[in-house]
Amino acid sequence: MWNLVKFTAASCRRSRWLSTAIPGPCIVHKRGADILHDPWFNKDTGFPLTERDRLGIRGLLPPRVISFEQQYARFMESYRSLERNTHGQPDGIVSLAKWRILNRLHDRNETLYYRVLIDNIRNFAPIIYTPTVGLVCQNYSGLFRRPRGMYFSAKDKGEMMSMIYNWPGQQVDMIVLTDGSRILGLGDLGVQGIGIPIGKLDMYVAAAGINPQRILPVMLDIGTNNEKLLNDRLYLGLRQPRLEGEEYLSIVDEFMEAVHTRWPKAIVQFEDFQMKWAFETLQRYRKRFCMFNDDIQGTAGVALAGLLGTVRAQGRPLSDFVNQKIVVVGAGSAGLGVLNMAIQAVSRMAGNNDSTARNQFFLIDKDGLITKERTNIDPAAAPFAKDPRELEGLSEGANLLEVVKKVRPHVLLGLSGVGGIFNEEVLKAMRESDSSKPAIFAMSNPTMNAECTAADAFKYAGENIVFASGSPFENVALGNGKFGHVNQANNMYLFPGIGLGSLLSGARYITDGMLQAAAECLASYMTDEEVQSGILYPSIDSIREITAEVGAAVLRSAVSENLAEGHGDVGPRELRLMAKEETIEYIKRNMWFPIYSPLVHEK
Repeated sequence: MWNLVKFTAASCRRSRWLSTAIPGPCIVHKRGADILHDPWFNKDTGFPLTERDRLGIRGLLPPRVISFEQQYARFMESYRSLERNTHGQPDGIVSLAKWRILNRLHDRNETLYYRVLIDNIRNFAPIIYTPTVGLVCQNYSGLFRRPRGMYFSAKDKGEMMSMIYNWPGQQVDMIVLTDGSRILGLGDLGVQGIGIPIGKLDMYVAAAGINPQRILPVMLDIGTNNEKLLNDRLYLGLRQPRLEGEEYLSIVDEFMEAVHTRWPKAIVQFEDFQMKWAFETLQRYRKRFCMFNDDIQGTAGVALAGLLGTVRAQGRPLSDFVNQKIVVVGAGSAGLGVLNMAIQAVSRMAGNNDSTARNQFFLIDKDGLITKERTNIDPAAAPFAKDPRELEGLSEGANLLEVVKKVRPHVLLGLSGVGGIFNEEVLKAMRESDSSKPAIFAMSNPTMNAECTAADAFKYAGENIVFASGSPFENVALGNGKFGHVNQANNMYLFPGIGLGSLLSGARYITDGMLQAAAECLASYMTDEEVQSGILYPSIDSIREITAEVGAAVLRSAVSENLAEGHGDVGPRELRLMAKEETIEYIKRNMWFPIYSPLVHEK
């Protein structure tokens, strides 16, 4: 006999690691067409006849019952047909067409949508996430058909505590929040930036198994300074300049307090805030709420994993990381986040000598090399400014080519948002690196903003390099049957595990130690043989396994720092007693998997 339970986000579509798991029943309070119009419960033609009778939908669907597997195959055939019919058309048109067909499925049937996404993550992640999500955000007002997530605006000041209860889900585990001020490398897109939280949370479901009924994408609309949007008759956001200063912070404060009041255990991920607010809000909230900033901390973790992998690729021990000379191009939130985390790692290896740790890093922004001679230096960049007395042959504002030629770095890392800044001359200069296997990281998104292409990197810097990028590129044929490996240094390898591990540990907040544990776990995931052949990151096809490992590392770190308060029926004592393998299994058991649950109606 079924153990019937009231409908909650936890009781329906319980966490499933294996697709063979038998789903538990779900009691719903809807009938008839309302069921068919709810993507959480809709099975399209997959409702069995007995269920059609129970739910009052017999006659509202064609009589033939189509199995889940047949529905899956039917969608994939439609998708392949779309690919055939759009072959040869411009990339942007093809990408948006693919996004539309997936979005229509998402709007109609979430279970089938997430199963398709999980099984085809390599092909579909670039559509629902980077890089297509940037194109979607640019065109969002015209693409808008159905609301998803919540919108809090400057006009809602004083009302957010009541508004938060308008969200129909009783429990929320994961929130991704943006103010639209710096969407990827595209700048201020205002309310159209909602596409980023939606795409990120789809990755949370696919990679981390977060229950889709317990996620919440949020747009914090405090205006836009994008004149093109303000003059666009289709624009859906506030038509006013962005708030600044205390006015701005009071809006974010009110939202965070409202969220914490209703869902005190929810993880909040800040996404695509312009640099000044990214750092300000991280410092303001990180010790008060369980939150992190993916652009600062997630990007830094993925980059650090790649940097540690580069040392391994050179056949050297990880301790040699302290001797790596690294040029970072881009002094925004991502670039400074990478520097902070990398310097922490070097400092630990060098015996907590912070001054020594900074010697190997060189920071370049749009005005060139940052030194202490610069006037009006950004406070966030000031700790990384070089002392001109320690520079031989370089001065304040030295350009990228001059720095590369003089420093001869082991790693050239780009987070500038300036497409093509690693030009032919710069890449050729990397041939004179002090490393036998130099690394080039062109990490800016979307693809058009990448500092260089993979093909140019291998062509001009040489075949014996390690290459990583933020956007996807194809491996490069080098001749004689050899290929130059492209490593997509994408945050998707870390943020799902950081969020899931923090959630299941019941961490009070997310520390630098937890983030370091995530990065080091990712860095150690690859075998020595793989790393020495130039492969720094695992295949995205194994993203759930990677996330389970990273999540377990984050959980163990939270436990060791006495921050873990437990989750659900698992308390802090049980977490402390778990061995490493047990933490991984615990993470896996709590990953949701899309499978149709029997629906039972109750008035």
